[in-house]
Amino acid sequence: MKLAQRVSKIKPSATLAVNAKALELKNKGINILSLVVGEPDFPTPDHIAKAGKDAIDAHFTRYTAVAGIPELRAAICEYYQKNYHVTLQSENVIVGNGGKQCLYNVLLCLLDDGDDVLIPVPYWTSYPDMVALVGANPVFVPSGADNGYRISLEALNNSLTPKTKMLILNSPSNPSGVTYSQEELDKILQWAMEKDIFVIADEVYEQLVYNPNYRSSACKFREQYPEKIAIINAFSKTFAMTGWRLGFAVAHKDLIKEMAKMQGQITSNVNSISQKAGVAALTSSYDCINSMREAFMRRRDFAHAEISTWKGVICPKPEGAFYLFPDVSALFCDKYKNAQELCSYLLEEAQVAVMPGDAFGLANCIRISYAVSDEVLEKALTAIKKALYQ
Repeated sequence: MKLAQRVSKIKPSATLAVNAKALELKNKGINILSLVVGEPDFPTPDHIAKAGKDAIDAHFTRYTAVAGIPELRAAICEYYQKNYHVTLQSENVIVGNGGKQCLYNVLLCLLDDGDDVLIPVPYWTSYPDMVALVGANPVFVPSGADNGYRISLEALNNSLTPKTKMLILNSPSNPSGVTYSQEELDKILQWAMEKDIFVIADEVYEQLVYNPNYRSSACKFREQYPEKIAIINAFSKTFAMTGWRLGFAVAHKDLIKEMAKMQGQITSNVNSISQKAGVAALTSSYDCINSMREAFMRRRDFAHAEISTWKGVICPKPEGAFYLFPDVSALFCDKYKNAQELCSYLLEEAQVAVMPGDAFGLANCIRISYAVSDEVLEKALTAIKKALYQ
């Protein structure tokens, strides 16, 4: 069978591949502790799940408008008004099958073959492949653990090309947890506007910020430059709704219109039941978010303190999301010469699964997800330390 050339441009999800290996060992009777998948260990809050059940009971199971039901798009506008004092209209919002589809639709609508897209390193694994799939070129902007994985304006300037059209900025970040303050974010956005570069602000983790001083969003800046900024968000991490596949984009009405046209030809509307659940999530109390955030912060503090005892390892303390991304190159030796070999060693020796940093653009690092119970996290990190220093 001859496949299309575009298929060769993408790689399977590294996160899912490692998780599959862990599940394979589990099926052999080996108890594997997984710190791989970025998925909250909490159930979807009851009031949100009930809204989904109520939608089924009310037979709300037919096609909806491609861009989302009116009450959900209105609730998203109200969310930004309540949290950021930003006024949006429903025409600025589209609901998609997770934030991932919304992001990809923006790329499809704005990029042409040969365009260059700036992607800060480390990056979410799907960014380069998505860019490549639409015929554009990922251009990586370097950073490192020594500066907390923050990109500088100097690094951005050095990465510019004559074909640079877009910057994808993720804050809080998967995999590093780096979160830009509003002042830091605004400086980057201002730089991009001056260079006439479109910005996609991936803010899927924006409610999972531990230090209030780092709570930020591109939404206020978007008011000044509505044609140059799109915001991607989702219900998955904030409301523990990963399986509901519900995300959204905020952008100029003309871009939203084109995204809806694109989505209409590919998937049509999002699951109608999930949309009703999304309305309940946005219009009810946020106490569920606060309790999950507190748990993640507690786990972050514990895990960071533990990793800080690993000799030679550099691990910036993240301000958001639920990942740690330590530089473990000081641990490399004859037994494991790189991060991939180290991860394989930990899987076999400690029965703990973590992600090699290669998947995120930094081969000297590993990603540790602390979106697991306190008990699992403590057992896993204890086992890792024992395997490293036995």
